[in-house]
Amino acid sequence: MQWKKPSSEDYTALIQLWEKSVLATHDFLKSKDREEMKAEIPTYFPQLDMKSWYHDDTLIGFSGVNERNLEMLFLDPDQIGKGFGSIIIKDLIEKDGIQFVDVNKDNTSATAFYLKHRFQVIGESEQDGQGRDYALLHLGLDGVTE
Repeated sequence: MQWKKPSSEDYTALIQLWEKSVLATHDFLKSKDREEMKAEIPTYFPQLDMKSWYHDDTLIGFSGVNERNLEMLFLDPDQIGKGFGSIIIKDLIEKDGIQFVDVNKDNTSATAFYLKHRFQVIGESEQDGQGRDYALLHLGLDGVTE
């Protein structure tokens, strides 16, 4: 498993993977909101420490980190359950120092994934970061709050 920093030419592939992942895992999203998010997501890429994750030459997923916050982690749904997510999250914890992540409360599989990897719920919001009515769980690694 290796990663590379995506360039702006890679953004289309990342958005395609994001949409495939969200369609498979975020069935609680309204399609209007999903389309708005699809347009917003690439605007965040330049502000984050982005990594495209590969197994052999296959794009498995991507992550975006801002300081100690994991802002996004999306896997190709065809690759979920193969251990790649665990490899990625452990790498991000050990090498990038992530300690916090927000997860949609309705995304129970993602919540279970983070809880399995030493994160604990430290707070909750009724809306996402863009003010949409999708509750978020705020998670801290080993329950860290600051």
